[in-house]
Amino acid sequence: MAKMGPKPSPNPGKTARFYRKNKRSRLKHVRDETNRNRSPAKRKYRNDLIKIRRRVKPGPQKDISHKPGGGTTVESRKSNRARGGARRK
Repeated sequence: MAKMGPKPSPNPGKTARFYRKNKRSRLKHVRDETNRNRSPAKRKYRNDLIKIRRRVKPGPQKDISHKPGGGTTVESRKSNRARGGARRK
């Protein structure tokens, strides 16, 4: 049985549109992220967010995001993930 992830966004951003159109790039991205996400630090980070998510129940298309002061909040998946990557310099 295949793993089920979150549903694709109905309003994808620029990066999501790119990976949907470019299969070769998407496969490379998945390979690289798979290796990065196996690290113990990433696993702990994810487990902490999963515990909070179970308690808060934010619904689809929402993320639990970290705030600069150390807390967490519920916000749209798109705006949370747009903050990282190429825009973070």
